[in-house]
Amino acid sequence: MNAPTSMTGRQVYRRLLGMVLKHRLIFGLALLAVALDAAGQGLFFYLLRPLIDDTIANPNPEFNYALPALVFLSLILRVVGNFGGEFGMQWVGRKLIADLRNALFDRYLELPAAYFDRESSGQMISRVTYNTEQVAEAATKALIGISRDIMTVVALFGVMLIQSWRLTLSLLLLLPIIGVIAYFISRHFRSISTNIQDSMGDVTHITEEAVNGHHVVKVFGGQRQERDKFHGINESNRKLHLRLVGTQLLSSSLVQMAAGVALVVLLVVAASELMGDTVTAGIFMSVLAALAATIPPLKRLTKMHVTIERGVAAAESIFRVVDTPGETDTGTYEPESVRGEIRFENVSFSYPDASNSALIDLDLTIPAGKVTALVGRSGSGKSTIVKLLPRFYQPAAGRILIDGVDIRDYKLAALRDRIALVSQDVVLFNDTIGRNIAYGGLAGATREQVEEAARAAHAMEFIERLPLGLDTPIGEDGSLLSGGQRQRIAIARAVLKDAPILILDEATSALDAESEQAVQDALEVLMENRTTLVIAHRLATVQMADQVVVLDHGRAVESGSHAELLERDDGLYRYLHRLQLAGA
Repeated sequence: MNAPTSMTGRQVYRRLLGMVLKHRLIFGLALLAVALDAAGQGLFFYLLRPLIDDTIANPNPEFNYALPALVFLSLILRVVGNFGGEFGMQWVGRKLIADLRNALFDRYLELPAAYFDRESSGQMISRVTYNTEQVAEAATKALIGISRDIMTVVALFGVMLIQSWRLTLSLLLLLPIIGVIAYFISRHFRSISTNIQDSMGDVTHITEEAVNGHHVVKVFGGQRQERDKFHGINESNRKLHLRLVGTQLLSSSLVQMAAGVALVVLLVVAASELMGDTVTAGIFMSVLAALAATIPPLKRLTKMHVTIERGVAAAESIFRVVDTPGETDTGTYEPESVRGEIRFENVSFSYPDASNSALIDLDLTIPAGKVTALVGRSGSGKSTIVKLLPRFYQPAAGRILIDGVDIRDYKLAALRDRIALVSQDVVLFNDTIGRNIAYGGLAGATREQVEEAARAAHAMEFIERLPLGLDTPIGEDGSLLSGGQRQRIAIARAVLKDAPILILDEATSALDAESEQAVQDALEVLMENRTTLVIAHRLATVQMADQVVVLDHGRAVESGSHAELLERDDGLYRYLHRLQLAGA
């Protein structure tokens, strides 16, 4: 899997603009609306001169009723422009957030397993919830805001030039000062914003760990450790935000100072002999009011690059994930059916950043329709075998064949459609029992088929006692059910799938004796006429297997039936069996 190449801030923002321009009609109407807002402001301040000169300084006996009508028009332009600009901006922004979240979530569903080994779930969740909001701020609010403020400043400077170009030219010294301020301060924003986003991911991750593991935290007295860890990252997040706010305020204050200097210059120049009698009270008030009105948009413009830099940093983290290649799926083979014979030929595999190989030149044949048990010490490679079979990972060397065809030649969906999995860590969703059994590609199953699968898995024994039966909600991760009940729902899901290859990964290891017997009965039904791989630490659960393969340090060191392996005096299986009997 090749990592995506990094992008410059300009490339990231150009890509964001491309996403915004997919909704160019609404965005264009929003820009038109803010132009009306700016025009309304300019018209109002232009009207100050005749309002003051013709009605206050030199009262005209014939009052021009067009003036209040024009003032009202300027108000209407501002109201319509502000509403249209804000609503249009929010429409495009929320659409952009939805598009980014869809793209991220879709990519999460397609990323290879190795990606999830490297990334914390907190960081991944934070991208969807927090980073997307920052991106929308930069791509829509900032862009519309910059357009509105620039149009407003241009309109106001236009009014000032019309009223008195001499006074206005003396104020243009303000522009380079603001430009210098914006340049030097903006250099610090992106690094701070990136650190804030990483910090938010850490906050989410630590919170998620504490919430999901609250039983362990309480039993082992980990409250203080978790509290200290959370308080530390929370304090770091607080300080980063304060640094950002401090930089924003410094930028705003410097602009305000520059505007104050410009105001002083205006007063001095207006009172000087240079202007003579050309500046009337109306002209002076029109220019002064327009100058004062430019200060808020100028301040916002100096702050806007904070939003942009923060959004660019967030977008970079999102695009990095979106551009990460998904699982490799170049196969085209889609058989109508498979017998289920599996062969591992000289397969080697190492996990990323691991010091030792998980599998080394593994040769293994798993007969079709038979039960093969994989046993061995922890870390011997058992779980790696069942992760390679559905192509969660790719072998570093060698190949894996099903019915003589390399699994890389299978279309990924076709391969996984032939495999059912029941593991120790049952994954259930916050939904009803029935929809957890008929999950994903099984959603089209009839209620009768779901009931039949549940009965085969010995799950109807407890489902029928529930008030809503199959329609009973089970809570997050099946928290309202016992371990044995969750396991039997997972088995019912596998029964309903009716796949020719079945993987049982420690399916009974976490259960009590009574639950284990019920689950074992369900598994015996499920394993009939299927190629079954059973992984178990407890050797008693593999005695029914047609073949037992003993793994050690990534190699298959023994194979045979349970009875045959026990007859080997120096065999690893007999040694492990004796250890378990001694510990029983």
